[in-house]
Amino acid sequence: MQYKNTGLSSELQLKLYRALLKPRMIEEKMLILLRQGKISKWFSGIGQEAISIGVTHALEKEEYILPMHRNLGVFTSRDIPLYRLFSQWQGKESGFTRGRDRSFHFGTQEYRIVGMISHLGPQLGVADGIALADLLQNNHRVTAVFTGEGATSEGDFHEALNIAAVWQLPVLFCIENNGYGLSTPVNEQYRCEHLADKGKGYGMEAHIIDGNNVLEVYTRVDTLCKSLREDPRPVLLEFKTFRMRGHEEASGTKYVPDALMKAWEEKDPIANYEAFLLDQGILNKALIARVKAEIQDEIEEHLQKAFEEPPVTLNQSKELGDVYENFVYEHVSHGTVVQNVRLVDAISQGLRQSMERHENLVLMGQDIAEYGGVFKVTEGFVEAFGAARVRNTPICESAIVSTAMGLSINKMKAVVEMQFSDFVSSGFNPIVNYLAKVHYRWNEKADVVIRMPCGAGVGAGPFHSQTNEAWFTKTPGLKVVYPAFPYDAKGLLATAINDPNPVLFFEHKALYRSSYQDVPVDYYTLPFGRASLLKEGTAISIVSYGAGVHWALETLKNKPEVSADLLDLRTLNPLDIEAIFTSVKKTGKLIILQEDTLFGGVASDIAAMVMEHCFEYLDGPVRRVASLETPVPFARVLEGNYLPKNRFAQALDDLLAY
Repeated sequence: MQYKNTGLSSELQLKLYRALLKPRMIEEKMLILLRQGKISKWFSGIGQEAISIGVTHALEKEEYILPMHRNLGVFTSRDIPLYRLFSQWQGKESGFTRGRDRSFHFGTQEYRIVGMISHLGPQLGVADGIALADLLQNNHRVTAVFTGEGATSEGDFHEALNIAAVWQLPVLFCIENNGYGLSTPVNEQYRCEHLADKGKGYGMEAHIIDGNNVLEVYTRVDTLCKSLREDPRPVLLEFKTFRMRGHEEASGTKYVPDALMKAWEEKDPIANYEAFLLDQGILNKALIARVKAEIQDEIEEHLQKAFEEPPVTLNQSKELGDVYENFVYEHVSHGTVVQNVRLVDAISQGLRQSMERHENLVLMGQDIAEYGGVFKVTEGFVEAFGAARVRNTPICESAIVSTAMGLSINKMKAVVEMQFSDFVSSGFNPIVNYLAKVHYRWNEKADVVIRMPCGAGVGAGPFHSQTNEAWFTKTPGLKVVYPAFPYDAKGLLATAINDPNPVLFFEHKALYRSSYQDVPVDYYTLPFGRASLLKEGTAISIVSYGAGVHWALETLKNKPEVSADLLDLRTLNPLDIEAIFTSVKKTGKLIILQEDTLFGGVASDIAAMVMEHCFEYLDGPVRRVASLETPVPFARVLEGNYLPKNRFAQALDDLLAY
């Protein structure tokens, strides 16, 4: 291994040596503890330490770094107290996830580290968002994100690189090519000669670096970082390295040929660097012994502290309370000046006024800039707020959701427009596995709103007509809003943007230009979790949301003899279940109308909760009315049969007659 130390002080070279040695010694101790059953799992980075050490030392302390399983050196180089790492691995309170997640699945704002999730790919898009926030805030910073060669096959990898290239984001995409994805060798993972070659397809600068040579890693990354801070752009780095142990310890390494293992043993990043420093006279045997003793003492001291910490205790109210970032709703009243506008206009007004109110708010979506979005919600926004804050995106829903998460991490707010709510399936993973879980896992907010134009009744067919709110009401950590009227939509959208938690905001396309209402012209907010009682009666309770509210109103207009409570839920999570209980206890009968298909929908949970808590008040079975269990058909006659509007009247009569 050839080392070049030109221009590097002896002090820095010794610092890098100590930094290399520390994670290796910690790992050796952890492997002992693993065999003793004192930690549950371990992903070894032995043989790869030079990458973590070199990259982290090239970054400034305030620059974010997004590591993986084998990047212990990132955490130790950022000077995280070891006992906190040890407590993390033992699932204790002093760990960064307080027993809620394991190993390196955590982040910490204090040390500017954003940990991975097991799905790997989304963190690349998160790095894009962090870097975008730095650009918008004129911070002159670099973001570094790690991935393995296996994850370069994920769609998120390609989406994130494409976004970074199109937007010229200062991101270092660091691929640790260690030869195997678990047991799958690289010749079964990709066909190009080098992963760095993938950079060419995105018009991106790319380099291959010897990942076992700490001086090469540090000097080349340091040079790149200095350049990127002044000339922002993404760079793809392929670090050639090898992991000397299994994917995790239970995997073993039997699949690795002996000759290959032996060849990489000779390239050990610590042994080779140590020999070089000895040869240069920068290091001597006595100093080696002293450094090792100091690190060993630190490990033992912090291990003792972690072992003495009691096991994490259960506090159920805290477990439930930590799913969401605390949000204190601030009510903003409106004035008396109103304008009769459509639902689409009210949403546009609310979004525009929130952009004026929050200078750190960024809008992202396909065709939302000059074109104004396919529904023209953001028409004129570029002229008002600039292209930096109103951003057309490539067609890559997953990485854009992750980018929104990165913006939130780096002190900004994001609203993402799904062109159609159906397309959210392409961004499903980061919503339900990153945004929804991040606060519970390591106390980080996800200040993201995802706008969801949804619903049938416009002849758009199976891929542009779904109302898929139940995909998200099932997921703890998400809030789901579904207004039926312009007034509610404007006020609730303002609240959604104020809320630091992830919000899915459903907007029914068929109501965009058919639902009119007098709406205050100024900015105002409405609270989540409060249903609206549109009609009062004594014979039956009708509960609905979205287009279903309008169908129920039409039905009641045609049946003036029916004395009914009509509740518009407005938000599905939080759900105003108390308003439902109060109504049912008064009327004794409940019918729930939803546009979604029946099985597994919101109506099913409402019915179950009423049966559990209001059974003695019921004078008939709870009735659910919903769309057919088919995809949404295109032809008008088929779509009309699919939707529950015409079946609702008969179901209402049947329950009243029960």
